[in-house]
Amino acid sequence: MTMLQKVIAQIILASRYILVVFYVGLAAALLVYAGQFLVKLGGLAASFPAADDNTFLIGLLQLIDKALVAGLVVMVMLSSYDNFVARLEDQESRHQIGWLSKLDPGNLKIKLASAIVAISSIHLLQVFMNTGSYTSSDILWKVVIHVVFIGSALSLGVLDRITDKAARQPAQAE
Repeated sequence: MTMLQKVIAQIILASRYILVVFYVGLAAALLVYAGQFLVKLGGLAASFPAADDNTFLIGLLQLIDKALVAGLVVMVMLSSYDNFVARLEDQESRHQIGWLSKLDPGNLKIKLASAIVAISSIHLLQVFMNTGSYTSSDILWKVVIHVVFIGSALSLGVLDRITDKAARQPAQAE
């Protein structure tokens, strides 16, 4: 390997630290989103005695939706940092965070797709609980989009299983 190739390789390898900007940005966005969650929680609590069951349930579903999105952001931040920048370790015990080591980019895609389906399900449930606010066309499109999310998640799962099975098979002698 020539000196130029070594320098280029070092530059490319070091460029992974640029990703930290994105992960810190996601952490900042998560903080803002937590503020939005608290505002929504405060509004829900303030309406508690007077709110009917349907209104309260829709508000609660919105909080669940926000929690799922926040978990999604954390999952992406931590696993992406761990996979692409540097290993995350518990500084006191020097043990790697257990679940993080099992979350490779393929597994992350499956978990993201599952979370998106769950979030879409909550949105669809909110629509069904409040059908008077939507046209039939709006509801139809929301259902179609949800089915597309389900199909995408299933396709990712099937592809992941196929590639995982192929990776586990011993190489055939030629």
